[in-house]
Amino acid sequence: MAEPSIPEEDKSQSNALEVSVSEISGKLKRMVEDTFGHVRVRGEITGYRGPHSSGHMYFALKDERARIEAVVWRGVANKLKHKPEEGLEVIASGKLTTYPGSSKYQIVIDNIEPAGAGALMALLEDRKKKLAAEGLFVEDRKQLLPYMPKVIGVITSPTGAVIRDVLHRISDRFPLHVLLWPARVQGETCGPEVSAAVRGFNALEKNGPIPKPDLIIVARGGGSVEDLWGFNDEELIRAVADSEIPVISAVGHETDWTLVDLAADIRAPTPTGAAEMAVPVKSDLEAHVASLNARLNSGLTRTLENARTSLKAAGRGMPTPDTLFSMPRRQLDEATTRLTSGLILATQKKQIHFQGIQSRLNPNLLMPVVQRRSQEVGYLHNRLSKAISTSQERANLRIGQATRLLNSYSYTNTLQRGYAVVRDDAGKLVTLSKKISDGQLHELEFSDGRVNVIAGNNGAKSKTLAKTKKQSTPTTNQGDLF
Repeated sequence: MAEPSIPEEDKSQSNALEVSVSEISGKLKRMVEDTFGHVRVRGEITGYRGPHSSGHMYFALKDERARIEAVVWRGVANKLKHKPEEGLEVIASGKLTTYPGSSKYQIVIDNIEPAGAGALMALLEDRKKKLAAEGLFVEDRKQLLPYMPKVIGVITSPTGAVIRDVLHRISDRFPLHVLLWPARVQGETCGPEVSAAVRGFNALEKNGPIPKPDLIIVARGGGSVEDLWGFNDEELIRAVADSEIPVISAVGHETDWTLVDLAADIRAPTPTGAAEMAVPVKSDLEAHVASLNARLNSGLTRTLENARTSLKAAGRGMPTPDTLFSMPRRQLDEATTRLTSGLILATQKKQIHFQGIQSRLNPNLLMPVVQRRSQEVGYLHNRLSKAISTSQERANLRIGQATRLLNSYSYTNTLQRGYAVVRDDAGKLVTLSKKISDGQLHELEFSDGRVNVIAGNNGAKSKTLAKTKKQSTPTTNQGDLF
């Protein structure tokens, strides 16, 4: 009997090599990585929400027709010159690979470059509008520069020509104390380092070991948009806008501009121009002071000469001292003569008056007055003694009445008539029989002492402990009470 025939379609299926999902995913991964070992992809960053908690960066690149997932590992992310930003058009370099866990392919990026200066300028314009909407560039926030600062803080590279130009210009115009805060002025750490320097100068104490600057200069030489990009950092813009110390921005040449120029209190065309804005010319100040001093001396001289001339003219019109004092001197002499005779006459009158009073004074006139006062004192003494005696008798009478009344109300008198007071083991009075329980200890107080008893039931035999107290000498009796 012939075997049944197998369709060609079934034969091809039965002859196909079976592979696992992991195996085919691995083959696809190797094929993609071998075919696209290194690529440069141009696209717009989308879906970027900042670094993951692990430090890795996840986002996607897209154009008008397609989208590809992208990842930047933590080790590479820390070294990127340009960080990913949402909406930025970039050229990403890396290799393609697959992610077997979700059947996706992605690019592992090792470098990111803005897709031309146009992309950076568009991003810069968007950031400018955003920060301007927050009011960081308004004129009302800007401060006036101090006319003669004592300390100037400079934030720039310690090895570049900028710091030498600034120091040389300040030394020529007005030598003073300059503090240099070293910072990178190009690259990915430029923004954070300059921002930290601005906040660090503001955090210094006024009279601390390091003097707090009266003015800050942020300086850097010229460069391309990419070179100056660190001075468009949002953190730096906010630090400059929040600075309590006035800030001069001297970044790039006169034709260059960054967002820090808009946030600063004033923009200088060059670092040398910033030094000229920061301090006046000492020689000009000295010449101006000398001119003012000469004008002051000339004015004082003229004022003194005018005063001297006026004084001489007034002196010529005044009378001589003899003429001025002749009349008062004569009046004084006449008054002296009248005063002497008047004093003699007044003394004589007072003497006659005192003699008349002396003749009327006699010690015997005072005796009746003394006797009357003595009699009055004796009378008052007798009245006081009688009042005290009467008051004491009344008080004793009231005390006796109160004592008798207290004794009449005392419960001890009731005990002498055959009654007793019952107290429980806590010392509280028991007034009702239902409050007494069998076996409970009670105290009975009689007129001659107290006894401790244990309550019995239905007249049964009870065992008691008796304790009798008599006055201040207690005695204890123990026995059985039936």
